[in-house]
Amino acid sequence: MLIAAKDKREIAKLKAQLNNEFEMKDLGAAKKILGMEIIRERHVGKSYLSQKGYINKVLCRFNMHEAKPLSTALCPQSDKDVEYMSKVPYSSAVGSLMYAMVYSHPDLSHALSVVSRYMAKPCKEHWKAVQWFFRYLQGTSNACLQFGKI
Repeated sequence: MLIAAKDKREIAKLKAQLNNEFEMKDLGAAKKILGMEIIRERHVGKSYLSQKGYINKVLCRFNMHEAKPLSTALCPQSDKDVEYMSKVPYSSAVGSLMYAMVYSHPDLSHALSVVSRYMAKPCKEHWKAVQWFFRYLQGTSNACLQFGKI
């Protein structure tokens, strides 16, 4: 059992109560929980949970332990990229694609749901995906929905 509180006296009181009801052994401050390492900086009042061990295992499992690391989870944006994207009609393009999706191309729904998440701050990779969808429409412009008896 892991016990946490703002005050050490509260912890001591709870431990005493539990000890009266159950046979227990105090193992001291926890160092791990659910495979995560607990790191404390008591002098500044901060605690951290680290999954470094788990992440290293997963990277090895999928043969990515020697991959080149990235500093961002998504697209990094330089000032040049931000300036470029400020001139791109991203929201308008995605909206136009959504119109086609709703009325004649439901096959675009998943792909558009992904790129529409980045309406507020798209990067060049998102714009490339949108351009890909336009190229797809170019090749499927004759496709239409059919209604009738089955």
